[in-house]
Parts: sequence; C-alpha cells; structure tokens
Amino acid sequence: MTTFQHTDVVPQPRRPWDHSRSTAVRALLLLALSGVFGSIVNNLTGLSGFLGWYVGLAFAVPVIAFIGTVRHGWNIASDRIATSLISMAFVTVAIPWVSIFVEVFNKGSKAFHAKYLTDDMKITPSSDLLQYGGVAHAIIGTLVMVLVASVIAVPLGILAAVYIVEVKGRFATMVRFLTQAMSGVPSIVAGLFVYSTVVILTGSFSATAGALALVILMLPTVARTSEEVLKIVPEDLRSASYALGASQARTTFRVVIPTVASGLVTAAVLGIARVVGETAPLILTASYFVAKSTSLTDPIASLPIYIFSNLGLGDANATTRAWGGSLVLLGVVFILFLIARIASTRLRRK
Repeated sequence: MTTFQHTDVVPQPRRPWDHSRSTAVRALLLLALSGVFGSIVNNLTGLSGFLGWYVGLAFAVPVIAFIGTVRHGWNIASDRIATSLISMAFVTVAIPWVSIFVEVFNKGSKAFHAKYLTDDMKITPSSDLLQYGGVAHAIIGTLVMVLVASVIAVPLGILAAVYIVEVKGRFATMVRFLTQAMSGVPSIVAGLFVYSTVVILTGSFSATAGALALVILMLPTVARTSEEVLKIVPEDLRSASYALGASQARTTFRVVIPTVASGLVTAAVLGIARVVGETAPLILTASYFVAKSTSLTDPIASLPIYIFSNLGLGDANATTRAWGGSLVLLGVVFILFLIARIASTRLRRK
C-alpha cells in the first residue's frame, strides 16, 4: 500500500514595487561607472571642476544604463534610460537651489552673533566689527509693511476672485483683465507710482507708502491664485445650497469659501512671498532707518533695503552683514511657508 504525504506549498508574496538589494547594487554600480566615464569625458573635453564632471556624468548615465540593460530587450532598456534621464533632470534642477542655500548659509552665518536678531544699527556703522549691531530693525520693518499690505491686499484679492468666479457680474471680464495686467507691472513702476502720489504729497518716506507699493504687487497674485482655487469647488455644492433656500452671498461665504479655505491661505502666503523680498519699490517709498521703529508715518527699515545698503558699501564686514540679512530673509520666507502649510492642513481636516 502506497501512502502519499500531502504538503501545502504557500507561494511567497511578490512585491514588484519594492526595490530589491540587487536593484540597489545595480544602481550604485551604474552611478560608479557613470562617474568614472564622466571623469574621462571631463579630461578629454577640457571641462573642469564639479560642474564639468557633472556634465560628463549627465551624458554617461543614460549611456551606461542602456549598455547594461540592452540584453534584456528594448522595453527594459528604454525604461531604464527614461528613469536615468528623469533622475538626472531632477538632480540638475535641484543643484542650483541647493547651491543657493549652501552659499547663503556659509557666508551669512558669519554675521550671526548672540544679539544679531535683537540689535539694530543705531549706534553701529556697517563697517564695524561683526559682533556689534544686528538686523532686528529690518525684521520689524519688513513685518510691519508686509502685515499692512496683507490686511489690504488679501481681502481685496479674495473679493476680486469671488466677483469673477461666483458673482460673474458685468465687469468680471474687466476685473480679470486688470488683475492679469497688474501681475506684469514691474516693481520699480509700482514704487514710482506710490512715490508720485503718496511720498510727494505727504512730503516724506513712510512705512505706509512702502506697504501701498507692496499692495500693488501683492494684489494680482492673491486674486489670480484665489480665482483658480474657487474654480475647483464642485457645482453640486452650490446647487445643494441654493436648493435649501440659501442666497448667493450666504452660499459663497458659508459653503464655497470654507470649502477652499486652505487654498485661500496658500494664495495669501504666495502673495506675501511675492513681495517680502522686493527692493526697488521700497527704495522709493519707505527709504531706510537704522533704528527699530513701528511708526507708519516715518521711514522704516526692511530686510531687502538692509541687504542692498550694506552690499553697496563695498566694505568686507558690510558685505558679510548683507549675506546675514539674506539668510534671515530666507528664514522668514521659510517660516511663512511653514505656517501656511500647518494652517492649510488644519483647515483641510475641518
């Protein structure tokens, strides 16, 4: 009598989306061979430095990828070539951005000391030692003007978008045309306009004049971004609100705007980021002041003018202070985007 012993064979689950160890080894080998080939191209063509080596590497990666996979067929080879080209394109785009941050950090960090963010330049010339003076007056001035500009531009921009998308009034086309035209206005022109209408009439530079110049530049960005955000609201939401007897105004402010609140916050932050680094309009409107000030009727400092004025002196310490101001300005922009991201996430959860 023959006895058969039954055993169940459970197949191991396959996960083609996971990168195996062999795939990682092949990627490292590809990068190593491409680096060697890039060095050879660098020497043969006369290119020098990191950028010269990277140009050779960029040409070598798809070639090595094709040679390594040609035996697997054209489909796999073309896939590897496309992957390598996309990867190199991403790295190529990322290198300038990373180099900017690294350069600003390396040179700007030399200006930092214990009281750099809390002191001003009231009693310290820009050519003085770096352990004296600070950038607090420029930070305060920037925040004051951006805050005033935001209080004016953000509501106006959102209301303009509501008029274009929701109301669709008689002048909707004209309002859209004006916002698009304003987005192309050079910043120096906005500064000249405010200078001729506000500074000359009042007889002095002021934070209010600087904020009004920023409003002109900030308004079209907020309006156009808010318009695109409002367009993504489904018509079913509006129809359901109207079916319940709500008016157009109630539907807009109780249904539509809360639905895209996170997008409107993003629009506001994009508008702020658009103007926080502007220099030309502030030269003609807010001028510069070396001490801390929150007055809206007097000249006031700002980070862009702090950078510009120190860079124009030509002194080594002043140039280092300009790099320090650039690092602070990047930090302010980063904090603004971080706040916008947190606010958008919380509003989206609600």
